[in-house]
Amino acid sequence: MEGERICEVDSGDGLGADIISTVEFNHTGELLATGDKGGRVVIFQREPESKNEPYNQGEYNVYSTFQSHEPEFDYLKSLEIEEKINKIKWLPQQNAAHSLLSTNDKTIKLWKITERDKRPEGYNLKDEEGKLKDLSTVTSLQVPVLKPMDLMVEVTPRRIFANGHTYHVNSISVNSDCETYMSADDLRINLWHLAITDRSFNIVDIKPANMEDLTEVITASEFHPHHCNLFVYSSSKGSLRLCDMRASALCDKHSKLYEEPEDPSNRSFFSEIISSVSDVKFSHSGRYMLTRDYLTVKVWDLNMETKPVETYQVHDYLRSKLCSLYENDCIFDKFECAWNGSDSVIMTGAYNNFFRMFDRNTKRDVTLEASRESSKPRAILKPRRVCVGGKRRKDDISVDSLDFTKKILHTAWHPTENIIAIAATNNLYIFQDKVNSEMH
Repeated sequence: MEGERICEVDSGDGLGADIISTVEFNHTGELLATGDKGGRVVIFQREPESKNEPYNQGEYNVYSTFQSHEPEFDYLKSLEIEEKINKIKWLPQQNAAHSLLSTNDKTIKLWKITERDKRPEGYNLKDEEGKLKDLSTVTSLQVPVLKPMDLMVEVTPRRIFANGHTYHVNSISVNSDCETYMSADDLRINLWHLAITDRSFNIVDIKPANMEDLTEVITASEFHPHHCNLFVYSSSKGSLRLCDMRASALCDKHSKLYEEPEDPSNRSFFSEIISSVSDVKFSHSGRYMLTRDYLTVKVWDLNMETKPVETYQVHDYLRSKLCSLYENDCIFDKFECAWNGSDSVIMTGAYNNFFRMFDRNTKRDVTLEASRESSKPRAILKPRRVCVGGKRRKDDISVDSLDFTKKILHTAWHPTENIIAIAATNNLYIFQDKVNSEMH
C-alpha cells in the first residue's frame, strides 16, 4: 500500500468543527465526499491521469465545499440539534449532474452538484449586468451566444426531508430501485421517495409501549445492493435482522435473524457493550454481510443465520483494558468497516491512527498507520505491530502506549480500485496500492 497524498480539511476555528464524521466514494470512485462536525461537506475529485506519467494515477483534489447543515434548536424539547454530518450517500448518476444525500441527527437533504463552464452573452432585452434594457433602444435582434468561462461548480439543495425522526439518525441507504431510500434512528426506520419530502413510511418500529422496557436500539441499516425489497438492520445486542418489504408494510417481523450464541467463558460486565454492532455492510455481490463490533469484524452468509462464516480479531489486546476504556468512554466508539471492490479484503479502523486489513482468501492480516510520515507522496506504508508483553521487536508499539484519542472510525474503499480513504480526526488520508492488485 503506497501513500498517494494527504488532504487536510481544516476549519481553523479550533473547536473541533473540522473533525471528519463520514467518508463516502461515489459509484465510479471519481468523487469522494467527506462530512464534518461543523456541518460542511467537502467533495474531492480525482484528477485525470497525466500523459507524461501514464503510471501515475490521478490524485484527489478539492472539487467543492459547501455548508450542508446549520445548528438548530428544537424549542418544543429545548434541545440543540447539532450540525454534524452523520452520513453521506451518493445517488447513482443519471445525467451530467451528481446528487448526494447528507444527514445530521434530524434532517436529510438532497444536493445537486453541477458544472458550468459557459455563459450566455448578447441578450436582446438585458444588458451585460442582467438589467432590463429600455425597449425603445432595441433596434435590431441578435442571437445570444455561449462564451467559455472559468469552471464553476454549483451545489444546490433540491429537497429537504425533515420531521421524519424523533431520535438521532444513524444511517441512510439508497435503494437499488434508485427511487427510494431509507433512514434509521435508534428505534425506527423510515422509507422515503426521493421526490416526496412531506411524508415517509415507517417500515420498522421497535419502540416499546413503555420506554422502561427498552432493551436494544437500532445501530445501522442498509439496503441489499441488488434486491430492492431486502434490507438489514443491526442492533446494540449484536444481532442482525434481514427484512423483506414484500412480506408486509411494517417489517417488525424479520425474515431472518443472524445471531451468534455467546461463549459463557468470555462473559463479563462488558459483554453486551462490546457485542453491539456499530456498522453493517452488504458485500458488492449481495451474498455476504460485514459487521463490526468493538473487538471484531465478522462476515455473515445470508444463507446461514446461526453464526458468522468468518471472524477477525481487530484489537484483541484491548480485552484486558476494557475497564479503563469504559471509564474514558472509548468502549462506546462506533467503528465502521468496508469491503474492497471484489469482496476479497475487508478494512476497519482502530486506535493510535491504526487501521486493519484482512485478506479473506489468504487469511493474512496487516496493521497500517495513517500518519503524516506515511503520507508523504510515494511513501510505502510499513506494517505495524502491537506488543502485549514479553519480548519487543524494534518497531513494535506497546499496548500501554497506544493513543486512544487518535482513532480511525470512518473509512471508505474505492468501488473498483485499491484506493482507500481514511479519516483520522481532522485529516483525510488517501492511500493507493501501486504494486499489487491485491493487499500485501
